[in-house]
Amino acid sequence: MFSKAFSVATVALAASAVVNAQTFTDCNPTKKTCPAAPALGKSVNCDFSKGPCDIFKQADGTKLDFKDNGAVFSIKTEDNAPTISTGKYIFFGKVEVEVQAAPGAGIVTSAVLQSADLDEIDWEWVGNDNTQVQTNYFSKGDTSDYLRGANHTVDSPTTGFHTYTVEWTSKAVNWIINGKTVRTLSSDTVKDKFPQTPMQVKLGSWCAGGKNSQEGTRNWAGGYTDFSKAPFNAYYKSISIVDYAGKDSPANGGVKEYIYGDQSGSWKSIKVVGGSGSGDSASSKPSSTQAKTESSATGSATKTSDNSKTDATNTMSTAASSGASATDSASVTNGPSGTATVSTSGLPTSTTVRAAASRGSVAMAGALLAGAGVILALAL
Repeated sequence: MFSKAFSVATVALAASAVVNAQTFTDCNPTKKTCPAAPALGKSVNCDFSKGPCDIFKQADGTKLDFKDNGAVFSIKTEDNAPTISTGKYIFFGKVEVEVQAAPGAGIVTSAVLQSADLDEIDWEWVGNDNTQVQTNYFSKGDTSDYLRGANHTVDSPTTGFHTYTVEWTSKAVNWIINGKTVRTLSSDTVKDKFPQTPMQVKLGSWCAGGKNSQEGTRNWAGGYTDFSKAPFNAYYKSISIVDYAGKDSPANGGVKEYIYGDQSGSWKSIKVVGGSGSGDSASSKPSSTQAKTESSATGSATKTSDNSKTDATNTMSTAASSGASATDSASVTNGPSGTATVSTSGLPTSTTVRAAASRGSVAMAGALLAGAGVILALAL
């Protein structure tokens, strides 16, 4: 549980501060016909201790250092939100990341899978809680409730490295910590609320404890950030990404793109298009400069924008919560290493937004990650 309890009044404030969900995407395939999503179509291993990984692009304003303990995502001011994301998509698969989350009240570290029609699978660490990690999922951008989140005990996530894995198939999502499954979401249980469309992988950290942050979000993240203690560093040591290309096992290569066959948002409607150039597996080579990002044909779950104005990201979704305690036993399975406890604070379990650096965005601007449900776009 959180080390700091939330009052009903605080929850009510968070609910009233933001009224309607407002989530934006370049092109939502459940609303209209969209271009194809470029497929990763293979397995990739990135060792950030050796430098940048060429399957990732950096968000505007992101500057990373690469050291023996991996990529350093550093927050020095409240408008910092270092973020990287894959230009290509996986359609079911396995993502394993070795990370030491950033410490500090108001500091959030996130690893997110997100699709063009706003399906989402999340890991999120709150910097003042050195005892647990949060998991969450969303389907089609539905933020009608915040009872999907769960908390999982971890030994010192902000002072030591742990390996966090998501294995995602048509049948289930498994969240795994250091090789032990801590939560299982069954597609049979949640039916059409199951995240099931091609997703990008996004890594980053951001500040929810700034003076311009929304109060409910700031309280969830542990309060105001004390920047006299900056920098607040998250370390991503490595990541392994395996694309299953619409199946329940690794792709054999030769996959070019994913096309939505209709507007249902069902995985069964997604067409897997073959093509040359994708091998079975690869170790993505470190590069001295970040690889040029190919523009997401589907328009990702967020809009991205670089200096040439070819991308733009400004994802917004809002939180509303009644503050009533609840459990989510229908969608959470206890893992062998402990109980997956559903969040009952009534507050969102993630809040991230990336806005264009050219706007000089303030708190919470700059984050590409769509955390576990609330994305506050206070781009001033």
